[in-house]
Amino acid sequence: MYLKHFGFSESPFSLAPDPRYLYMSERHREALAHLLFGIQGDGGFVLLTGEVGTGKTTLCRALIGRIPSDCQLAYVLNPKVSALELLATICDELGIPYSKESRSSKEFIDRINVALLRANAAGRKTILVIDEAQNLADDVLEQVRLLTNLETSQRKLLQIILLAQPELRDRLAKPNLRQLNQRILARYHLGRLTRAETARYVGHRLAVAGVQRTLFPSGVLDRLHRLSGGTPRLINVICDRALLGAYVQGRDDVDPRTLNKAAKEVFGEEPGRFSRRFLLPWTLVTLAFAVLGGGVAAAYFWSGPKAQLDEASPKVSVQQAPEAAPEPQAAPERMAASPPPLDSGVEMLRPARDQAVDNEAAALAEVFRQWQAEPVGNRLKTACRPALGNGLRCLAALGTLRDLETLDLPAVVRLRQEGGADFFAALLELQGDTADIAVNGKRARVSYETLQRQWAGEFAVIWRGPPGARPEIGLYSRGEDVAWLARALAHAEGKEPLILPDGNVFDSALRRQVIRFQSAQGLAADGIAGPRTLARLAAMAPGERPRLVTATSQ
Repeated sequence: MYLKHFGFSESPFSLAPDPRYLYMSERHREALAHLLFGIQGDGGFVLLTGEVGTGKTTLCRALIGRIPSDCQLAYVLNPKVSALELLATICDELGIPYSKESRSSKEFIDRINVALLRANAAGRKTILVIDEAQNLADDVLEQVRLLTNLETSQRKLLQIILLAQPELRDRLAKPNLRQLNQRILARYHLGRLTRAETARYVGHRLAVAGVQRTLFPSGVLDRLHRLSGGTPRLINVICDRALLGAYVQGRDDVDPRTLNKAAKEVFGEEPGRFSRRFLLPWTLVTLAFAVLGGGVAAAYFWSGPKAQLDEASPKVSVQQAPEAAPEPQAAPERMAASPPPLDSGVEMLRPARDQAVDNEAAALAEVFRQWQAEPVGNRLKTACRPALGNGLRCLAALGTLRDLETLDLPAVVRLRQEGGADFFAALLELQGDTADIAVNGKRARVSYETLQRQWAGEFAVIWRGPPGARPEIGLYSRGEDVAWLARALAHAEGKEPLILPDGNVFDSALRRQVIRFQSAQGLAADGIAGPRTLARLAAMAPGERPRLVTATSQ
């Protein structure tokens, strides 16, 4: 109704998931990275928690779009079932035949085990995703845990991802569920947007819908953040209603009074009372809107727009846009959490287009070459696995250029270009305000500003890790990799290594040291030495290795 009045080409705050409206906060990037780690693992649980409307299901949809072709997926949407009904649902999802009169859990598990063994023999991995997992009864959670006992002598046959509201974390801490809790390999809690992220989220959706002028002044955005608590779904609902109210009044923007009235209609309470009683009043409302669709637009990772250019050659050019292009915006800060919009009025890195070259494979080969190694494939989804052998590991993640500076490792990166497909490049060096990039084997030096502008937020790095192939090291882990962790932390802090219990056990003292290191490095301080923590420690270890950042840029 208000589209023509404001000049929108389409509704900017629709609840329908649309990849064009994707805004990934730093928390969403990290959460998706944890899910991607989950599908690359060799069995166990990955737990993603978050309040209603923060984007858990949307991130899972992004994950589903990223699942390699050699994986099969069982997706449970309605977990309010008995243990037998859950097993039957898994069979339905995986196409496993069973008798409708089956009443024995053993019969279901035997059939699932046979199917998983066949899939494993054929080189296929099986992933079970359970949404709204907080609705699982304790006996059903125990049945889910027992499914991880299906294994060969080399690996677990089933990787399980649980998406849940925060109350599941409290339940898992109880003694009767401790066995399941101990099998969680990675966990992440998805928080709400900050005030700054709320403003960028709103601005992004307005711009995609065709409007770049200010419709929500700064003070109104402050109020919006307080009313919504930074929950994307609630931001959409309130903004949509506020724009309708502004249209009815004939206004060109949303004022505080209109926003308050919109929020009152959404929540059914007087403005000003929502933030004090935030968790309860909007729960029923958001459950109703949940029927209509997800809150944040569906995301994609490496499987988004095809990275391979239809026409590309081993040439790289740094071009200036025509003089008629709009005036460029101010250079983004180096700590910016999200890449700015492409601006055709400034320097741009583009692959030339005279012959077809696979730039994804070329970028992989270039980064592996820094480690004097050969990639195991020409696609990130196959070549970038947590453990590559010979002590090498691979981490594919989402983040900022600052994240890469912290890791200090050469990287495969996805870059955007004006009017063309995304493309892959090897980022080999950051020196002051410039960056050394290789596309299709041809190197070029570009400004940091250009790299930041074309940054798509996705990267992969190679690093040399501790002994063994365990993707993360947590409390009560034991072995040589725990001893390596203690030595690496001691070196990073300039201290003597902790004396570990017999068997090199990861104890509470080591966990406190991990948290201290993570906090100092700007990493998620969860006390678990996951891929990013291990990669950073490896980067700080003594010895020769490829480096991304030169001394002049630090």
